[in-house]
Amino acid sequence: MTTPERIAMRRRRIFTPFVVAAALSVSSVGVATADPVEPVARIVDTSIASETLRTLSVESPAMGVVVEVQVLTPAARPGPRPTLYMLSGIGEEDPDNSMWLRKGGAAEFFADKNVNVVLPLAGPGSFYTDWQRDDPKLGRYQWETFLTEELPPLIDAAVDGNGRNAIAGLSMGAQSAMMLAARNPDLYSGVASYSGCFASSEPMGQASIRAIVGAFGGNADNMWGGPLDPAWVQHDSVVNAESLRGTDVYVSVGTGAPGRHESFDSVEALDVVVLGGIIEVGANYCTHRLADRLSQLNIPATFDFTETGTHSWPYWVEQLPKSWPTLAGSLGI
Repeated sequence: MTTPERIAMRRRRIFTPFVVAAALSVSSVGVATADPVEPVARIVDTSIASETLRTLSVESPAMGVVVEVQVLTPAARPGPRPTLYMLSGIGEEDPDNSMWLRKGGAAEFFADKNVNVVLPLAGPGSFYTDWQRDDPKLGRYQWETFLTEELPPLIDAAVDGNGRNAIAGLSMGAQSAMMLAARNPDLYSGVASYSGCFASSEPMGQASIRAIVGAFGGNADNMWGGPLDPAWVQHDSVVNAESLRGTDVYVSVGTGAPGRHESFDSVEALDVVVLGGIIEVGANYCTHRLADRLSQLNIPATFDFTETGTHSWPYWVEQLPKSWPTLAGSLGI
């Protein structure tokens, strides 16, 4: 073998490993797997109950389940329209029908109004919030993420929404509606709350929340942590009232005293008077706390403090039309 041939062979031995390594490197780049695609919420089924009422089955990655959501649309449907989200209280036991339809007269009230009305069928004691941990009894609650991130674009696409939203609620849903409005001011232009307690970090407010969660077998520590966890303050609408500036606000509450809708002709009626009265007394205190705070901050809001009224449906039915001018104005209707 000549000297030039030996030099050429030596060069091949030296450079071949580098060529192979480079080839393997290119090959590994070529077959690299893409990042996993994040799951997105989607409507997996639609059930049409009537011309104006449908139920959407929404697969929620945040919740890890399919959530049922009822939607009212007007009989006449001119162009894109705004959307009102309506939250119920703790008695949302019927998995197929919102309390606003069963007891609140929502279908009749909104029949002639150019607005989409979204009625989520919530889990018991959820407070429509994101829980810190899954609860052994109640499961995974990530309601704020579902209501504010996952659901709105699906609603707008499914029922011709125009991206403008307001939110309303009663009892537990009243507190939740105000909280969500304060925490998401860019999403909701208006809020209406009927008989809620808004000071979640105060002793009475926290005790009330813990009692409601506990009534359904849940542990409120899994929601916002222990008594001193900062999350209780972060979800307090009185503490964070400044976030309501620019939002159209309507709030109503009774005194707890029996009114024209109360009767004493049965044990059940007496329970409404006594228990409903006590709960409304607490809601009245909480509502005054919010009213005082908004007044201190010079934030305009409409408050309706009625002279009588217990924590019961007849009064909330009356409040829906009274609050509508505020909600309609916020929605541009």
